[in-house]
Amino acid sequence: MAEKTNSPTIQNRKARFDYHIDKSFEAGMVLQGTEVKSLRKGNANFTDAFAIIQDGEIWLREFYITPYDHQGLKMNHDPRRPRKLLLTKKEIRELDRKVQQKGYTIVPLKLFFKGQYAKVEIGLARGKKSFDKRDSIKDKDAKRDMDRRIKGNAKINL
Repeated sequence: MAEKTNSPTIQNRKARFDYHIDKSFEAGMVLQGTEVKSLRKGNANFTDAFAIIQDGEIWLREFYITPYDHQGLKMNHDPRRPRKLLLTKKEIRELDRKVQQKGYTIVPLKLFFKGQYAKVEIGLARGKKSFDKRDSIKDKDAKRDMDRRIKGNAKINL
């Protein structure tokens, strides 16, 4: 029986802070061999990554995958090359219709492996205003405080 590898899940934590996520989709990625090896080691960065619809296809831009260190320079991949995402035509049409509306964008939320295939969870998102971000911080602090009190690690002010 094949041995299970513990492949990492790479999250885009900044996306949920900066955007309201209305709907999410699971998309496959077209990758080169060295990119897969590097992703399995967890060497990727979602900073400034976004997706665009071009000629009926979805492309992931500015997604940084660190070059694989055990490969020669000639055979390695370009770290910031555009990567094609695989979705059904129906999902692409739905995303295209929403992106045409003002204020919507497509952002990557998470990268994970399903079996041997690399998948990206992308979200249809609207940007948050600064007061929404303050509310998010306040909610996160309140949740953290509640968790501390439940565990019994909090200092109680009398």
